Amino acid sequence: MRIAIVNDLLLAAEALRRVISSVPGYQVCWVARDGAEAVRKCQADRPDLILMDMLMPVMDGAEATRRIMSECPTTVLVVSSTLGGNFAKVFEAMGHGAVDAVKTPELGKDGNVQGSAPLLAKIAAVVQLKDRTEQSARIKSGLLRHDATSSKTDHSNLPIIALGASTGGPNALIEVLNRIPKDLHAAIVIAQHITADFAPGLASWMADMCQRPVRIASNHDTPHPGEVLIAGTNDHLAMISGGTLRYTPEPADTPYRPSVDVLLSTLAAHWKTSGVAALLTGMGRDGAKGLMTLKEKGWHTIAQDEQTSVVYGMPAAAAEKGAAQQILPLHEIGDAITRSIKKLVTR
Repeated sequence: MRIAIVNDLLLAAEALRRVISSVPGYQVCWVARDGAEAVRKCQADRPDLILMDMLMPVMDGAEATRRIMSECPTTVLVVSSTLGGNFAKVFEAMGHGAVDAVKTPELGKDGNVQGSAPLLAKIAAVVQLKDRTEQSARIKSGLLRHDATSSKTDHSNLPIIALGASTGGPNALIEVLNRIPKDLHAAIVIAQHITADFAPGLASWMADMCQRPVRIASNHDTPHPGEVLIAGTNDHLAMISGGTLRYTPEPADTPYRPSVDVLLSTLAAHWKTSGVAALLTGMGRDGAKGLMTLKEKGWHTIAQDEQTSVVYGMPAAAAEKGAAQQILPLHEIGDAITRSIKKLVTR
């Protein structure tokens, strides 16, 4: 696998080079010191994967990702050490097509690289996804803090809105949430493929962008009206008997973490009331099986259409499987969810 490094810090670039060189079959094809240089080099020599930093001179990583995915689509993984205060840039890059985000390994004073395991695991997951299904990335321009306490009230008869997304997901989720009334009598649960380090920032960013309570789901949480719960660890968020949520490492062999399929299939098994599930833009096939299970249980199911998807992978798999009752452009999904929930509530 030919991997490019985009980072203006010499020590960070060297740490990344050593990590890549430590794995047989991986090689560094080029290094860029800013986003503009990365765009030029990618146009001349397209790699299999780009490790993209966020804060750089001339052109930052979010804009470079947008340009690359628009002009010479390539798999981009955000690798950044600047977490605090810069989450918005990370999610902007993911909205433009970056597949995920991971922290930058550090080169210690002893010359050894520290923190390489998460990066290598993320690269391996990207390789697995690319091997399983070849996706064409088409980028469309466009584009969440409330620490609520889990309610002990029985909301098991409450309709749930379940959303699953991957590549391009942060922007798509905001678009959908902003079209769902804040007083709609339904709970919202989300599985977005993202590394655990970045999940709290995603929740905070989403809360700011859609002006509603958004937080990371905890073990033993019960969904309740007016709150958005997001899967927030490297394990999978699942609904268990009794209508509460918990994290589980199984299945361990899936490259999709947290898995949309796990969330949707366990909702089908353990939530008393039907609801609405939508599968949004993303690489791979995660969510199609779970969406079909919900459809068979009487839920209303939706998949995003090809034209408005950043990567038409997950919703395409759902469409091919016949799991989606509606295939809609992104801007229509929130309204369709709202109509369906209102019908459920008035039954």
